[in-house]
Amino acid sequence: MSTLLQKEQRILSLWFPYLCAERILRQRLGRSWRSRPSQHLPLVISHRDSNAQRIAALDERAEALKLKRGMGIADARAMHPSIDVVEADAEADRRLLEGLADWCDRYTPLVAIDGEDGLFLDVTGCTHLFGGERAMQDEILTRFFQQGFDVRAGLASTPGAAWAAARFHGDRIVGGGEEEALLSPLPLSALRIAPETRASLESVGLRTAGAVMAAPRAPLARRFGATLLLRLDQALGRLDEAVSPRLPVAPLSVERHLAEPVVLTDDIERLVSRLAVALKADLERRGEGARALALLLFRVDGAVSRIAVGTSRPMREPQLIKKLFHERLTALEQNIDAGFGFDLVRLSVLSVAAFDMLQGDLTGEAADDDADIALFADRVRARLGEAAVLKPVVVESHLPERAVAIVPFAEAPQRRIPAKRSDRTAPPMTIYPPERPVRLFRSPEPIEVPATEIPEGPPMNFRWRRALYRVARAEGPERIAAEWWRQLPGEEEAPTRDYYRIEDSEGRRYWLYRQGLYSSASQAAPRWFMHGVFA
Repeated sequence: MSTLLQKEQRILSLWFPYLCAERILRQRLGRSWRSRPSQHLPLVISHRDSNAQRIAALDERAEALKLKRGMGIADARAMHPSIDVVEADAEADRRLLEGLADWCDRYTPLVAIDGEDGLFLDVTGCTHLFGGERAMQDEILTRFFQQGFDVRAGLASTPGAAWAAARFHGDRIVGGGEEEALLSPLPLSALRIAPETRASLESVGLRTAGAVMAAPRAPLARRFGATLLLRLDQALGRLDEAVSPRLPVAPLSVERHLAEPVVLTDDIERLVSRLAVALKADLERRGEGARALALLLFRVDGAVSRIAVGTSRPMREPQLIKKLFHERLTALEQNIDAGFGFDLVRLSVLSVAAFDMLQGDLTGEAADDDADIALFADRVRARLGEAAVLKPVVVESHLPERAVAIVPFAEAPQRRIPAKRSDRTAPPMTIYPPERPVRLFRSPEPIEVPATEIPEGPPMNFRWRRALYRVARAEGPERIAAEWWRQLPGEEEAPTRDYYRIEDSEGRRYWLYRQGLYSSASQAAPRWFMHGVFA
């Protein structure tokens, strides 16, 4: 990355030092518990470590009592018997942090989770939308405080410098080129190095990041490893450090900030329709259509609802997009908690594909007859789920049970419309494939064949499902050889199949086959199977 791009990059680091305790307090006292006075006991989060209960996290009141992480719970209770001890729940803490990352998506789509209690936001090119860096950072801190979180923030040109500013200054904006001045007086932990490396550096008298910067690089690399210099160079901007967003970035997005939050589903659908109109113009300029869309509803208290729909073919008509989200919102109406309302609504295109325009005929109707079927399938899938509509597709295989696969409708290949031939062109020769049964069994069922007219001929009668059937007519055989390219090395060759269309004495028709040949000495005795029935 060039120096110019490094100066333009701006990373915001958010640190939640009391995240575990705040999750418990928000459940007990409400989301806005910090905005009003509350009387609660010092809270300690415990976990088991080496057959002993130790402090994993704590709130401000417990920290003011000189309790520290890693201290035994028994020692903490001996010092302060009134503390409130709660068992740690790492999964719940992770879900909370992911929810906070979703909420930060209102500022930038490039949001990454940093460890167990932090977030990285790549706000390059976004700050002017919120009144500048200081205004945006103050807004984020204020909103998180209203949601019950104590947050520390740092904004810099590198993730390492922003991380250090958040944890050692709390609320600081570092200008481009000021990284060295920021890091020099800070302890070694500001470099994000392992505790073992930090202890080794302190043992030789290097106790600050500035001392490490002033030391010769070659001896440092030989004694303490390349990771130390890597972290130092990343923090100073000498090496790039990518911030990988936790969610894919949508190619296109449109959003609407609302002065008055909305609660009703009808209002949300009207907003979707307006956003889809703006989205259509962007898709038309790109010559693309949407294959997957997501509707993000940002609640005023921090919760985010994400609603996704898929399309079986590229789509960009606002009315069609509105219909899909109408079905999805109707299905999820009972599960969407609007709370005090949504103040930001965003419509994003998650996946796009080339949009092929269809020429209409003289009546104004499009030449694609499958459009209505595709729209119907999309609406059913939006209401009932992706697995509600399935479609059989042809698979390149000689074996009948493998020749067809059932896949979700959206994953099925679209039917190609054949080009109209000229009247002067000779019609192609029609080749009729062998007749197949209407009902094909998923797995062939074994049958008993007492006798055949000739060794390689059709059966005279057969027993299937404990009933005896007498053969009146037979047609065949249709020989299907084994698919040798599917065989593994050393695996025995699969036997050949001879299929017969059979009609019994009562007019019922069946499709059965003999597996193996009587003349083959290398295979076992032939067996008979029922594979399907005709209408």
